[in-house]
Amino acid sequence: MNFEDPTLSKEQHINLFKSILKPRLIEEKMLVLLRQGKISKWFSGIGQEAIAVGVTKSLKSEEYILPMHRNLGVFTERKIPLQRLFSQWQGKLNGFTKGRDRSFHFGTQEYKIIGMISHLGPQLGVADGIGLAHKLKNEKAVTAVFTGEGGTSEGDFHEALNVASVWDLPVLFCVENNGYGLSTPTSEQFKCEHIADKAIGYGMESHIIDGNNIVEIYTKVNEIAESVRENPRPILLEFKTFRRRGHEEASGTKYVPAELMEHWEKLDPVDNYELFILESEFLNRDEIDSIKAEIKSEIDRHLKIANEELNVEADETKELNDVFKGYKFKTQIPSSKKTELRFIDAISDGLKQSMEKHEDLVIMGQDVAEYGGVFKITDGFVEKFGKKRVRNTPICESAIITTAMGLSIKGMKSVVEMQFSDFVSSGFNPIVNYLAKVHYRWGQNADVVIRMPCGAGVGAGPFHSQTNEAWFTKTPGLKVVYPSTPQEAKGLLIASIEDPNPVLFFEHKALYRSIRGEVSDDYFTIELGKANLIREGNDLTIITYGAAVHWATELLEKYPEISAELIDLRTLSPLDEEAIFNSVKKTGKVIILQEDSIFGGIASDISALISENCFEYLDAPIKRVASLPTPIPFSKNLEDQYLGKVKFESELLALNKY
Repeated sequence: MNFEDPTLSKEQHINLFKSILKPRLIEEKMLVLLRQGKISKWFSGIGQEAIAVGVTKSLKSEEYILPMHRNLGVFTERKIPLQRLFSQWQGKLNGFTKGRDRSFHFGTQEYKIIGMISHLGPQLGVADGIGLAHKLKNEKAVTAVFTGEGGTSEGDFHEALNVASVWDLPVLFCVENNGYGLSTPTSEQFKCEHIADKAIGYGMESHIIDGNNIVEIYTKVNEIAESVRENPRPILLEFKTFRRRGHEEASGTKYVPAELMEHWEKLDPVDNYELFILESEFLNRDEIDSIKAEIKSEIDRHLKIANEELNVEADETKELNDVFKGYKFKTQIPSSKKTELRFIDAISDGLKQSMEKHEDLVIMGQDVAEYGGVFKITDGFVEKFGKKRVRNTPICESAIITTAMGLSIKGMKSVVEMQFSDFVSSGFNPIVNYLAKVHYRWGQNADVVIRMPCGAGVGAGPFHSQTNEAWFTKTPGLKVVYPSTPQEAKGLLIASIEDPNPVLFFEHKALYRSIRGEVSDDYFTIELGKANLIREGNDLTIITYGAAVHWATELLEKYPEISAELIDLRTLSPLDEEAIFNSVKKTGKVIILQEDSIFGGIASDISALISENCFEYLDAPIKRVASLPTPIPFSKNLEDQYLGKVKFESELLALNKY
């Protein structure tokens, strides 16, 4: 291995050596602790230290790095106190996740490190978002994100590179090609000779770098990073290396041919660089031994501190409070001046006024720019706010959601439009595993609103008509909003954008152009988590939301003799349990109406809550009315039969007579 480089001084070589040595010595200690049962799991990067160290040294301290679990050198090079890392690995209170996650599944704004999740791929899109924020803020900065050769088989890899290329984002995609994805060799992962070749399909620059040569990594990546700061663009970097230990220690390496292991052992990045340091007479053996002793002493000292730290104590209140970022809602009173608007126009108005108030708010989605979105909600927005803030995206729901997460990391707000809520399934993973969990895990909020055009009644068939709110009400960490009137659509959307937590904002397509109402002209908010008592009554309670509110209203107008209390939930998560319980205790009868199919829907949970909290007040069985347990059909006759609306009248009358 050639470490000669005339651009590097003796001092730089020594500094590189100390930096690559430190993670190696920490790892050796961790393997001992693992065998002693003092840590639960370990993902070894022995033999790959040069990559993490070299890349990190090439970036400025204020630039973000998104590492994987074999990139210990990122954390040591960013000078994170070892005691905090040790606390993290032991699940101690002083760890970055307070015992809520393990190993390197954490991030820290203080050190500009954004940790991985086990699904690997989504962090690539998060890097896109950080890179986009740098461009929008005119910051000359680069973001580096790591993945392994196995991760390049994921769809998120394709989506993230595609978005970065189309938008010329300053992101270094660092692929550690270490030979195996757990036990699957690269020959069974992809057909191309080099991962770097994949960049061709994205019109992207790429480089192949010796992942075991710290000097080559540092000098090349440093040069590339400087270039990207001046000329923002994504670059794919393939680091050729090898994983000499198991995927995690329990896996072992029996699947690796002995001769292959021997070949890479001879290319050890630490041993070879140490030999170069000695032969170059930059350090002698005694000086190297002294450096090693000093690092080992630091490790032992910080381990002692971590071992003496408190374990995490179970505190239910604290756990619940940390799911969302704390947020003090400020009521913005609606103005008395109102204009009659359609449901769709109220949403557009709320979005427009939010863009005016929040100068760093970005709208992203398919066809949302010049075309104005398939429903024309953002029509004219490009002329008013520009293409930097109103961004057409490729068809890549997962990458755009993770890009939104990256914007949030940089302190920016975003609204992502799903062209149809049905398509959110293509972005399901980052919503439920990244956005929903990130604040609970390490205190980073996801300031993202995802607009969800949904619902049947427009003859759009099985792939454009679902009302799939129940997919998300099940997931802690997400807020789910579902308005029924133009006034509420505007006020709730503005409030959702102001809220620093992730919000799924459902908009029923059948209401877009069929419902009109008086809407306050000025900017105003309606608090999330508060139901609306539309109508008071004594005989029974109807609990519903979305388009079903109008089904209920129409039916009650047909039967004025029924004294029904009508509750529009408006927000499904968090749920206004107090409003529900108060009404049920008053009337003694309750019918829950939803458009979604009945099994597993939110009506089931509401019914259970009422049974548990209001049982002694009930004068009749709780009734749920919902749509058929089938996909949503296209034909009008079949769609009409599908919807719970057709059963609601008979069920309401039966309950009233009970």
